Amino acid sequence: MRLFTVNAGYFKLDGGAMHGVVPKSMWNRANPADENNMCSWAMRCMLIEHGNYRILIDNGMGDKQDPKFFSFYYPHGEDSLEKSLAKHGFTTDDITDAFLTHLHFDHCGGAIKKDDGKLVPTFAKAIYWSNEAHWESALNPNEREKASFLKENIVPIQESGQLRFIDTPDGDYWIDGIQIKYMKGHTDNMMLPLIEYNDRKVLFCTDLLPSVAHISMPWVMAYDMRPLDTLNEKRAILEQAADENWVLFFEHDPKVECCTVHNDNGRIKVKETFALHEL
Repeated sequence: MRLFTVNAGYFKLDGGAMHGVVPKSMWNRANPADENNMCSWAMRCMLIEHGNYRILIDNGMGDKQDPKFFSFYYPHGEDSLEKSLAKHGFTTDDITDAFLTHLHFDHCGGAIKKDDGKLVPTFAKAIYWSNEAHWESALNPNEREKASFLKENIVPIQESGQLRFIDTPDGDYWIDGIQIKYMKGHTDNMMLPLIEYNDRKVLFCTDLLPSVAHISMPWVMAYDMRPLDTLNEKRAILEQAADENWVLFFEHDPKVECCTVHNDNGRIKVKETFALHEL
């Protein structure tokens, strides 16, 4: 097995929304805001080469939206999904499986592209993986999530015939070497892959822990549908990560790719930070 970091670019979100009840005087030190209170965030995906599989976990927001949409989120930087894949010697046609942790636009927008005005799968040869409960909630979103679940990112996947649903029970193996953990605080049935790699376990944290700063228990996003569930899910995951020395991989941290944690008299703290390629 080989793991690769795939940077799909950066974008901006409101700092208050990303940090919830935490005061700006605290979070602004971790991720300084601009004059509009917006902070920069990565869209950091992961490619797993495992036997005949080339599994891409999440794929950023893509580039098919109109200028008005992008004016809200300020995409920036030189990275793109295609450029980052190319750095590792891959193209979108090499992807066999597109794993979607959840269907918010900054995680799945790159799954669909425009080709001669038509919406088509970016990964022409891939199976797209979601789960039925999350898929249904994305097609019929509540008022709070409606702006995050965009039909143009979702419906064309099903219409392509490339969609499959994961029915792996929580904590069980999806394929050899990859377990699935389900979280319900951020959104319905968000999936976190737990990957066995080089005698370690690497957790793709998606939006349970969007950045290293969110390891602190009170740092829960205002975007989360059920923040108290998120708090309980974070506690359980982080305690296990500390006990078993997991590697935590961050999708949105603008600087830190990975870290390990330890239990310091009941408080989970960062032990060390590093890049994925250092494993």
